[in-house]
Amino acid sequence: MTGRKAIFGHRLAALVVTGLLFTGQGASAQESSSGEPPYEQQLMRLSEIFGALHFLRPLCGKTDTPSWRDRMEDFLDAETLDENRRRRFIERFNQGYRGFSVAYRECTDAARIAMAQYLSEGETIISDVTSRYGR
Repeated sequence: MTGRKAIFGHRLAALVVTGLLFTGQGASAQESSSGEPPYEQQLMRLSEIFGALHFLRPLCGKTDTPSWRDRMEDFLDAETLDENRRRRFIERFNQGYRGFSVAYRECTDAARIAMAQYLSEGETIISDVTSRYGR
């Protein structure tokens, strides 16, 4: 990974840990009529991205500390109090992981492209959610 992309990945992790703490604090005041915060689908997608990165990064020889699974745990701790909601996030993480684990056995150009796209999409989601809903 180039220096810019490495910084990008570390920045994404930092935003997850710090930025989403703010969204969790403000969620109850901004919940939709269904009881979910208005950014719920974005966070579900983010969970799926974490799962995909948890599979792809080691496959392509990247050793992230903390791992994407650990980052998901931090996200869950910051964002979920409800056990059902927590399970939905975990299922999306697992879908992201499984989606790539059935398709890739080795790191390919396509896997590297997907990894870069997921890092970018994850950063966009976090930036959007924290700028719109964070305190």
